[in-house]
Amino acid sequence: MIEIKQIYTSEKADYLFAEKLLISAFPKEERRDVSLQREYTDFNKQFYNNILLVNQEPVGFISYWSFKNFLYIEHFAIDETKRNGGYGKEVLTLLEKNTKLPIVLEVELPENEISKRRIEFYQRQGFRLLKDTYQQPPYREEDNYLPMMLMMNADSNTVSFEHIKSTLYRKVYRVKEY
Repeated sequence: MIEIKQIYTSEKADYLFAEKLLISAFPKEERRDVSLQREYTDFNKQFYNNILLVNQEPVGFISYWSFKNFLYIEHFAIDETKRNGGYGKEVLTLLEKNTKLPIVLEVELPENEISKRRIEFYQRQGFRLLKDTYQQPPYREEDNYLPMMLMMNADSNTVSFEHIKSTLYRKVYRVKEY
């Protein structure tokens, strides 16, 4: 059975495992700088950085934001050597069980086989693509907005697309105006 355990930078081994996986699983333009990630991990009360454990052995990580009306999964990855073992499905099931809030996440446009498979994985877990146009704001000033899509595991009427987008832009990406 998988365990989702919140971590802090002071937990060196667990934190470094998660940080290394974040860097290897996500391109630079899809993640914040390491120093800001560490700051959020230790001091932002809405941000949860978690290691995924099976029998006390790290298999992945998931970071999410807990807002008033929804939970937003920012990054989620299983270690390359542990993939296809059902851990992703188990994590999402456990997360849904532990929150009454709708869960939102970003996915790349279905333009290649990997992004299509990722979307299909989330659809099998009960997530639906939101049809509204969405662009992920840049993590760094020199980067550009990235075309993405949002997915949600609940009826899209429970929280509006505009509310989700506004919250993500202000809280996660710190966009002043859009």
